Amino acid sequence: MSKTIRFEVDGDGIALLTIDLPGASMNVFNADLIADLDEAVDKVLGDAAIKGAVITSGKPAFLAGADLNMLASSGDKPMTLEQEFENAFRLNSIFRKMETGGKPKKQLALEGTKPFAAAVNGLALGGGFELVLACHHRVVADDPKLQLGLPESQVGLLPGGGGTQRLPRIIGIQGAAQAITTGAPFNPVAAQGLGIVQAVVPADKVVETAKDWVKKTPSALAAWDKKGFKYPGGAGAMNPAAVQTFIGANAMAQKQTQHNYPAIQAILSCLYEGGVVDFDTAIRIESKYFLKLLKDPVAGNMIRTLFINKGAVEKGSLRPAGFERKTVKKLGMLGAGMMGAGVAYVSAKAGMDVVLLDRDAAAAEKGKDYSRKLVEKGVSRGKVSKEKGEALLAKIQTTSDYNDLADCDLIIEAVFEDPSIKKDVTEKTEAVIGKDIVFASNTSTLPISGLAKNFTRPHQFIGIHFFSPVDKMPLVEIILGEKTDDATRALALDYVAQIKKTPIVVNDSRGFYTSRCFGTYVMEGYCMVQEGVTPALIDNAGKMAGMPVGPLAVGDEVALDLSYKIGKATREALGSAYVASPADAFVEKMVVELERFGRKNSKGSYEYPADGSPKHLWPGLADHFPVSADQPSVDEVKTRLLVRQAVEAARCFEEGVLIDASSGDIGAIFGWGFAPWTGGPFSYIDTMGVANFVAVAERLAQAYGSRFTPPKLLKDMAAKGETFYKKGDPRGKLAA
Repeated sequence: MSKTIRFEVDGDGIALLTIDLPGASMNVFNADLIADLDEAVDKVLGDAAIKGAVITSGKPAFLAGADLNMLASSGDKPMTLEQEFENAFRLNSIFRKMETGGKPKKQLALEGTKPFAAAVNGLALGGGFELVLACHHRVVADDPKLQLGLPESQVGLLPGGGGTQRLPRIIGIQGAAQAITTGAPFNPVAAQGLGIVQAVVPADKVVETAKDWVKKTPSALAAWDKKGFKYPGGAGAMNPAAVQTFIGANAMAQKQTQHNYPAIQAILSCLYEGGVVDFDTAIRIESKYFLKLLKDPVAGNMIRTLFINKGAVEKGSLRPAGFERKTVKKLGMLGAGMMGAGVAYVSAKAGMDVVLLDRDAAAAEKGKDYSRKLVEKGVSRGKVSKEKGEALLAKIQTTSDYNDLADCDLIIEAVFEDPSIKKDVTEKTEAVIGKDIVFASNTSTLPISGLAKNFTRPHQFIGIHFFSPVDKMPLVEIILGEKTDDATRALALDYVAQIKKTPIVVNDSRGFYTSRCFGTYVMEGYCMVQEGVTPALIDNAGKMAGMPVGPLAVGDEVALDLSYKIGKATREALGSAYVASPADAFVEKMVVELERFGRKNSKGSYEYPADGSPKHLWPGLADHFPVSADQPSVDEVKTRLLVRQAVEAARCFEEGVLIDASSGDIGAIFGWGFAPWTGGPFSYIDTMGVANFVAVAERLAQAYGSRFTPPKLLKDMAAKGETFYKKGDPRGKLAA
């Protein structure tokens, strides 16, 4: 008996296969569904009374792809390589059986097979979209928000159910390459225009329309099974158009990925090789590449961090048990600068009333202008109605009067990073708010426990650290002070869930986790300039390592004078315990002597031409920081930049700043852009091998300084042969 598919046959002999996984909010391909689909296809093909079938969903979405938890699990029983391949090929095999009726090529070409139609009522992604493509006819609900696509590349994989072969045979290699390598989805109208789907109808008509087609279609045949089939736009090793496509696609793909994502090359290989062989050989080639990627650590690390662990924290895995979930109805936002304005916007967008407070009415209104501009942009692009935009803006009340905070459910402070200013606004706020209201600071560097001393209820004081721009950055770092209690932690996580962000929870420390580790990337770049390494080599190597931008470029964005102020404050706070860095001299010279603050004054490591032309490295760097005759290799620079960040992350773990490795990996990728292909710094260490990582870090420490010295934790793990992640433990080794 099927657990996941309702099988019904109507009076016209048409089978309706309704996919509906019990107890799940969304359908995904798991072991049960794969087995049930196989059985259902056999049932349709083996019953002479059944003329054809329609496949639909019993949930709002059609099918969201494969269960990545299943893909990430290697299972309990060891398999031979041949068994692993057949396991990887199974979905392809089922789809192909559905498509051909299991008939030999000659018989299929003469007779066709029983028709299968897809009645797509909601999003169909990954394996779900591949199921749709394997049907002979495709009917989709007329909903502009409905997505059809193959996003597997975003977790280091490729479509493993024929997607790399059917889509290019429908829309051509060029269009398929762009869609599959980027994971960009199609909406129904665009899909119909490209010939991917045959009908777009109201949602309540998809099944009826699909059945009508089956009723009047005695037999069906996929285009690629017809004699003389040719790819739209051409294919094959000798086709000039196809050759030109692959020359351009390879170049563009490697420019975007810097050779760090094996899935992209594998996708292009599937597209190329599939174009020179028959379809049945092509899908076996696809499964070969799929299995190879599945066994590659890049995909495993990306799946664990970007899907399994990210999904877990968004569903509340970090939330303490025993506390009723709360909804923040009214937020008090102190500070209407860029961060405060961004927090006000995302909170109002989530349905909260927001009191946006600054030193005077004009400053507060300027902060609200941030939301006005975002709303105007959304309205002009048709993403939000004028009425909804006006309703959002009406939720933001600007003020300079602290009394307006009296009935807020939560307070977030995002004023200037000056302890005295933060003390002043905290005390003024506490004087007017309720005695059970939580106060949160958005500070990025100042220890929460120190700021909590300005609040008479330190157990209800917490850090909620956002990233700029708030409306685009997905991560929120929640920082626990020494006295922060679990109820306060629970509320902070509830608020982050309300604004649909991804949280991590860390313990208090100067710079916490994200700011502290991100700073090492920028500072290592500065160290290299100070040493005489070519600036262009530094920034290009940073991007080649997988970082979004080079350390010098991102340092300009953050602002050199901010780095100088933070460094100065840190030296004053730590006194004799402060460990100097070669980067200190670079920052001091750039800020104090040269007054180059970064993009903010159009002068930093880069020049920002007044005419709006592209920025470029400042030629004067070489005058003040002479370039050495001996330059390191690109690989050495890449290694320095990644290992320096990973060493700091491991120190945070050893010190108990991080609660688990998964928070470290999520925070690194979504907080400051640590190379996603690695899965994060802890996955990077595990993949390299802890003992090997320790050896590399020790070599770098000897060559460049003690900042690379691996912490005792790593040395002990190396001696014991331990890793952060073990089988069955996606969260990673818990900090002591």
